[in-house]
Amino acid sequence: MRAIETRIDTGSAQFATNRKTYEQLVTTLRERQQWAIDGGTGRQRSIERHIARGKVIVRDRIDMVIDDGTPFLEFSTLGGFGQYDNGAPGAGIITGVGVVQGVPYVFIANDATVKGGSLLPISIKKHVRAQQIAEENGLGVIYLVDSGGAFLPLQDDIFPDKDHFGGSFYRQARLSAMGLPQLSVVLGGCTAGGAYVPALSDEVIMVEGIGRIFLGGPPIVKAALGEIIEPDDLGGAELHTRVSGVSDYLADTEAEAYGKLREICETTSQRRVEDRQGWCDWAEPEPPLFDPNELYGIISADDRIPFDATEVIARIVDGSRFSPFKPEWGESIVCGFARIWGHLVGVIANNGIIFSESALKAAHFIELCEQRRVPLLFLQNTSGYMVGRDSEAGGIAKNGAKMVAAVANATVPRYTVLIGGSYGAGNYGMCGRGFNPRFLFAWPNSRIATMSAETAQTVLVDIRLAGMKGDETTPEHVQELRDEVALQYKTQSDPYYATSRLWDDGLIDPVDTRDALGLCLALAARQDEPAPGPGLVYRM
Repeated sequence: MRAIETRIDTGSAQFATNRKTYEQLVTTLRERQQWAIDGGTGRQRSIERHIARGKVIVRDRIDMVIDDGTPFLEFSTLGGFGQYDNGAPGAGIITGVGVVQGVPYVFIANDATVKGGSLLPISIKKHVRAQQIAEENGLGVIYLVDSGGAFLPLQDDIFPDKDHFGGSFYRQARLSAMGLPQLSVVLGGCTAGGAYVPALSDEVIMVEGIGRIFLGGPPIVKAALGEIIEPDDLGGAELHTRVSGVSDYLADTEAEAYGKLREICETTSQRRVEDRQGWCDWAEPEPPLFDPNELYGIISADDRIPFDATEVIARIVDGSRFSPFKPEWGESIVCGFARIWGHLVGVIANNGIIFSESALKAAHFIELCEQRRVPLLFLQNTSGYMVGRDSEAGGIAKNGAKMVAAVANATVPRYTVLIGGSYGAGNYGMCGRGFNPRFLFAWPNSRIATMSAETAQTVLVDIRLAGMKGDETTPEHVQELRDEVALQYKTQSDPYYATSRLWDDGLIDPVDTRDALGLCLALAARQDEPAPGPGLVYRM
């Protein structure tokens, strides 16, 4: 593969303007991530009370378990941001992938300093998403349980539906049946439905004095039976380890529990990170030729001004080497092969709107990667598929559907990063959330909606005006409608609105994209080769 020749003038005024604007976006991202970690001043009392009970803060718990010097890839740090009166930092649950005894595991850890560890609807969604990641990537799950159970005032959004709390139990049982270890450390309350998290685990450790498991806590027992009983006598660590057998191991301290957990992990038959399988093409990695920090100056400060996706690729792939596919045709989509941390990938990146020939080119390339068993990386920045008389006559609906079908039927691992706009059916054709990529990350400049705010102003206002009487269509009223629509779309397409609702697996700094993708690809490399689809390559 040849190295990309950059056309970026890093000394230009435009580059400086872009860089300054993007650095502010990253500053905002870091501030909001820090808020999710420490919760601001309003959460300090809960943190102090947690520590006073002899407990360890949740992220420190994870650090005590994972191997020294290894990364932890956290998911959806800003889940719940802006929801629940901003009272649920991180959705009250930490999820991610960490390495224990050389083996990657998904972590699901309750944060008891957020609503006592009670699970909100977004907490359940985050929990279930982590289990889905575990299943797709063949990973065991470590549950660090410190939860007050379901947040009862919102029980109708937590309890009965398919992907509600019961769905997490269903997935946990199936993960165990697949031979993926389900390991729990009980560090607080596990009440009612929460009791089934450890009960469904393969092995359970309880910490004396803080860990408790009961289907009905002392208040319920008193109400139902008139029996008054202390929490430890009802469901404490000693009872469940020495009497009921619900727990397998008793630990005096958290540190002792994590030592035992690491010991258990050493006995599992899971593949280590370095156990790459032959199906996944790999070579010694090399850093990009161009500095990833230059991405800040490449992304346009004005999102109406396009930027070249090839320049983005040059700053995230090994050696900035890229082998383009059909470079002279369908130029609004860039396709080609590259390596990220040594892993061969097929890259599909938008250079704006998707025309018919671009859709056909992408479909052809996806089929090639499927046949050759090469993972796919989608870099989204598009306003969608081209509209208009000429496009419709040229079969844009049919050709776009071919691209969508190719994405839907690809069996190789697929990864998506929103590096700009993600609008309309372009989101689907470029493997958006609805098409189940293994991981989907977004940059803080990204936008996702059916259409841009500017387009929505025209479309929706015209529709509303068509149903109004003449005396209702004064210039002032029309402008009011335009402002209302613009505000709605600007708010709902904001990347923080999206990440709060888990439409992605986390907002990331563009500079961290290469490392995040490298970790995700390493997870796929240690698995058996996925069963191939039909393998048909049809020329479009």
